[in-house]
Amino acid sequence: MIDYRRQGQLPPKPHTVFRNDEGGLYYEHCFTTVGFDGPFSVLYHKSPPQSLRFGTGCEPCWDTAAAGGGNESLRRRHYKTAQAGTGLSPMTARVPLLVNSDMTMGIVHPAASDTDYFANGDGDDVFFIHRGGGELRSWFGRLRFESGDYVVIPKAVAHRFILDLTEQVWFWMECRSTIRIPSQYRNHVGQLRMDAPYSHRDFRSPELPPNEAIDLDFSDRLYTKRGDRFTVHQTSDVFLDTIGWDGTVYPFAFSIHRFSPKTGQVHLPPTVHGTFATSKSLICSFVPRMVDFGDGAIPCPYPHSNVDVDEVIFYSAGDFTSRRGIEAGSVSFHPAGVPHGPQPGAYEASIGVLRVHELAVMVDTFEPLRPTRAALPMEVADYDDSWQTNPMSL
Repeated sequence: MIDYRRQGQLPPKPHTVFRNDEGGLYYEHCFTTVGFDGPFSVLYHKSPPQSLRFGTGCEPCWDTAAAGGGNESLRRRHYKTAQAGTGLSPMTARVPLLVNSDMTMGIVHPAASDTDYFANGDGDDVFFIHRGGGELRSWFGRLRFESGDYVVIPKAVAHRFILDLTEQVWFWMECRSTIRIPSQYRNHVGQLRMDAPYSHRDFRSPELPPNEAIDLDFSDRLYTKRGDRFTVHQTSDVFLDTIGWDGTVYPFAFSIHRFSPKTGQVHLPPTVHGTFATSKSLICSFVPRMVDFGDGAIPCPYPHSNVDVDEVIFYSAGDFTSRRGIEAGSVSFHPAGVPHGPQPGAYEASIGVLRVHELAVMVDTFEPLRPTRAALPMEVADYDDSWQTNPMSL
């Protein structure tokens, strides 16, 4: 939930008669969360949205039983995700790398637009667009996205991606706990505070095209996922036929370049870079910024043991000198239980630095993560040994 928004045609009051120019009835669609007690939206369709048939179990669109891939010893890990492979659509190109009961994180290298619709009934999907761009088409309208955007799709929203003809590399998070704005960024009426790292204006929501259907080249199939089981349904008529909606649940996009970072006299904890939160995780944005300015300040992150949280970082662009061997598209995984921090030489070398030029997404999870089978061939074998002054083979 960002704020209340509205699009298209709406009746004066919900749950009342709303007809088209020919006298036909529009169909109200209440999209509710937490039963009927959470954020919700109300949409209006030309045809009943429940007109699905022939629901049939099907092969998984991606590997959802991927945990436990080989060596699960407690060690710091580095994955070079360029090896993830390409050639599929966003719905089927998802490669899970790290999983727990609340979150799946992975990489997506789609090469073609979705030909069918998808609705993830297991959680909210968050995509960080490292490279690429396109348009998300959903019940709520069309949403344009570009490189550097977070694209957030609430649970169970039917949608498909239309891709630009360019290389696509996305970092993906499936969150079974609802994505929200960190509570400390809101005032008592829910408005984003003036000291929050973004404003309401920074968030883009879908728009309904005024004189044409949301999806001109529409599909008659909807794939759904619930309990990690996939089902394919036959749809009726034009499935994305919304003519109006209002509420607080909808897909949205937010550019990491719109995030306003904080800096202190001495190094601040990474939680000041919090961008989105769930009840069991925090998503942070590291962007180019001025660094710690106090006398004797050490700008490099301090070595630490975060004993309750696993840390994952997706590196998008910039200078990654505090991490040896890191490149754009790398994913690092530092589990709780062992110390981590800058590698040899980086801590002292940061003294006197005035700015950092990094672009990265960090995810902290309170539930332990496990590597997947797909992560094994992407792992850099000697990464855990790279903190030694004189590295030895393991």
